[in-house]
Amino acid sequence: MPWDKEIYKNWAGRKSEATPIRQALNNVFDQYRLTGKFREKRLVHSWERLMGKPIANRTSNIYIKDNILFVHLSSAPLKNELTLSKNKVLDIFEKEFGAGILEDIRFL
Repeated sequence: MPWDKEIYKNWAGRKSEATPIRQALNNVFDQYRLTGKFREKRLVHSWERLMGKPIANRTSNIYIKDNILFVHLSSAPLKNELTLSKNKVLDIFEKEFGAGILEDIRFL
């Protein structure tokens, strides 16, 4: 059977136009359902930048589970102060990463 151009004309293989790196990575993250995990890792790694060095120095562990940010603190007064200003901390993270990534913050 001779090679038929019509068969391969609509083939969904490799695209002929170039795709920007950002769009290609976003497509890969969406395809493998990694977008949420990537955003969570970025959030955890940005704790020092967003909250400041004094708070980061008194933070021993940070992780996200079920859209709740758990922060282990070594200072009881800091824990109390951050608990009282929990909504402000949530607003800081929502401005940086968008709504929906965190539902709550627990200071331990």
